[in-house]
Amino acid sequence: MQVNFNIAYKDLVGIVKQLPVSELKKLNTTIINEINVKTQSKVTDLQSLILKAPTWTDAEYNEYQSVREHFNKSRLA
Repeated sequence: MQVNFNIAYKDLVGIVKQLPVSELKKLNTTIINEINVKTQSKVTDLQSLILKAPTWTDAEYNEYQSVREHFNKSRLA
C-alpha cells in the first residue's frame, strides 16, 4: 500500500516541532537511515555504470596514443 501526501515543507516543520523528544529521536534515526540508503544506491548505480562501460583493448589504446601523438606534433605552435 502506498500513501502519498502533499505537505508543504513549512507544514511539515510545524508537525515535527510538535513531536515529543522520543518521537524526534525515532524520526531522526529513520531519516538518517533513509539518507544512507539513497546515497548508497546512487554510489551503486555509478559503480555499475562504470563497470558496464566499454573499454579499450591494449591495441586500441596504443593506436589512440600514436594518433594523438601525431596530432600533437602536426599542430601549429
